[in-house]
Amino acid sequence: MAARLHPPAAAPEAVAPTAADAPPRRILRWDGRRWRLLALIALALALALLLVARALGDDAWVAADWRASEDGALVLHAAADPALAARAGQAIVGIVGRDGRVVAVDALLLQHDVRWVPDGATRQRLLEQHRRWRDAVATATVTLQFADGAAIATTVTARGAAGLGLAFWSLGLLAVLLALAGAAAALRRPLARGVALRLAPYVVLAGAQALHLAGLAVASVPGPATALGLGATLGAWHTALDLLTAAAAVHAAAVHPHPHRHAGVIVAGAWLVAGVLSALAAAGALPGAWAWTQVAMLGLGVAAVALLGSSAARTPHPLASVLQRFTVLAVASFALLSAVSLAVPPAGAPAATLVSVAVPAWHAFVAVLLIALPRLPAMHPAWREAALVAVTTTVAVALHGLCAGALGLSNAAALGTAVVLSVGALAIVRPWVNAPLAGLRAPDAERLLDHLLSATHDTQHDPRHGAAALRALLAEVFEPREIAAARHAPRRARVFGAGSTLVVPLPAHDGDAAAPRALVLRYARQGRRLFTRDDARLADRAVEQLRRATRFGDAVEQGRTEERSRLAQDLHDDIGARLLTLMYQAPTPQMEDYLRHTLQDLKTLTRGLAATSRRLGEAAAEWKSDLGQRLEMAHCQLAWSVSYDCEPELGVAQWSALTRLLRELVTNVIAHAHASRVEIELSVERGRLTLLVSDDGDGGDPAAWSPGLGLASVRKRVRQLGGQIQWRQLAPSGICCRVDVPLQTLQPPG
Repeated sequence: MAARLHPPAAAPEAVAPTAADAPPRRILRWDGRRWRLLALIALALALALLLVARALGDDAWVAADWRASEDGALVLHAAADPALAARAGQAIVGIVGRDGRVVAVDALLLQHDVRWVPDGATRQRLLEQHRRWRDAVATATVTLQFADGAAIATTVTARGAAGLGLAFWSLGLLAVLLALAGAAAALRRPLARGVALRLAPYVVLAGAQALHLAGLAVASVPGPATALGLGATLGAWHTALDLLTAAAAVHAAAVHPHPHRHAGVIVAGAWLVAGVLSALAAAGALPGAWAWTQVAMLGLGVAAVALLGSSAARTPHPLASVLQRFTVLAVASFALLSAVSLAVPPAGAPAATLVSVAVPAWHAFVAVLLIALPRLPAMHPAWREAALVAVTTTVAVALHGLCAGALGLSNAAALGTAVVLSVGALAIVRPWVNAPLAGLRAPDAERLLDHLLSATHDTQHDPRHGAAALRALLAEVFEPREIAAARHAPRRARVFGAGSTLVVPLPAHDGDAAAPRALVLRYARQGRRLFTRDDARLADRAVEQLRRATRFGDAVEQGRTEERSRLAQDLHDDIGARLLTLMYQAPTPQMEDYLRHTLQDLKTLTRGLAATSRRLGEAAAEWKSDLGQRLEMAHCQLAWSVSYDCEPELGVAQWSALTRLLRELVTNVIAHAHASRVEIELSVERGRLTLLVSDDGDGGDPAAWSPGLGLASVRKRVRQLGGQIQWRQLAPSGICCRVDVPLQTLQPPG
């Protein structure tokens, strides 16, 4: 598929691109069938969300707003019933059940998700309160017992769509988006066995977190007791999904971006731990299930971080660095949540805020990362900022709970301390996280402008320089570890391999049908950062600039060709005809020979003007014939040899300069050296042309030569070719002239 244009930069270890890094042989596009299937999945998910919303809207509740006090009491904040509204700010201590008995209640009723209640006895008390509350509100009216002894009867109504709250719709929509991201990833490519195995952890992660968000959306509806009576179910559900997420994260780290040599054992071990703990927790056969779950989650998270670090150290890949940094944030914030949930009282306001705000924010952080991951380099930076804001919110709420619940600070002091610490942590973490995703630095932009101007100038001078100029420009600006050529090109520059690979289409040029169509760059800045959408846009602008330069160069070259053809025709028709007439009317044989050679020179000149380029072999044959005739007339023998590692193609300027250079050197030998033999050796090796002209005449010491028009003309033509020339005296007699010329613009035959 690709031919190496230049070797990768020196590195401690060569990087072997994986199938995920390499762009497809042909740019894959979504077909109608996949779009229709994805649309059906989106419709099904939206319908499921609406059905859940309807079920929650029909659920019975007391139309009131409740708060948890610092001592763990359930406080009425506001109510639609005027009788209850008059009791705002007071705590209730019980609810009268259908059997007439008063059931004691507290702020535990506001915790809908038992997943984050560490103590088993407290968890059972919470579930019992939820059951009794739902049993009491199953009637048309319910009586609430306040702390001052007052009993207020109020009407029980259906919650309705307005009573679901903003958190439900936000978490529900995020769950739908995440599920769609997982479905799109599964539908993006044909599920061959290898692709399916590498894609499986992402699909599992997306599905598990989508279900987790759906459960959190159900648990986020306002009011005491768990909506739909799913308290115990949600707790077991969320425990299993957390362990599933951790195992999938280890699985992904073991196979992405490069498979670990013990990936099979590591993946099997992670799934075994998650499966056994989930089964035991669901069956109630695991003492201290919460502690086991947290330890397993943190252990698997640390294992994922270690695997990504090992992958980055073994075979550097920018995606490994990005994934490792975000995984570190996820594990550290989860550890903070676990520590705070142990430290704060389970029935107080900090615990309620932790469960209702910090836990959903953590899962939103993971969800945003998963949604952005398939197109991480192409995603708008706002997605990354949203993820950082989510994890900062998690940290801030957790720190607030720690300061207020464990350290005993006042609410204002705890809030101020949490905000300062979390914002400071964000300021430190953001540059570290964004470093592999950062765009060009200011020095890079300045170098880009300089190289773009140089590349544009070279391309305008000769459009065939376009590909080489673009390659040099991209290599200088992006510093990739590897640049290769590809035959298939997208319409615009595109990022593949989750940011590891950038494919840039080359500016097309007429006459280069066999030339590569794109450049494939891998591992920007030697693997220290990902290619981003801005990099692709920048490459597109550079390509467009070179396309314009190519069109300009083509137009200039066409004008030059047409003008040369016109001059060649005029010289042939006008000057050639006159010389031919003079030759036939020459008064002496010497004059006739002179005019005949002049006509031959004119013929060679016009043929060179009419041609745009010619092969070295063809030009060498003409040079041998022309110089042989000249030397034969001077009674001098010619020894001619030509060799080349590849037959280059000479441009008009090069052919013309080399023709005149050879003629001038041979003329000097005939006129001044009085030689009997001339040897001419012409060779091309590694892009350089070497010309040796030796004679056995009496030229003397070159250092003693007086400058003349002939020598000045020879030096001028060599300078025009960008080469060097030197003369040396031979023993016993003669002179050797050596000319070295670089042939950057030569193209091997297709």
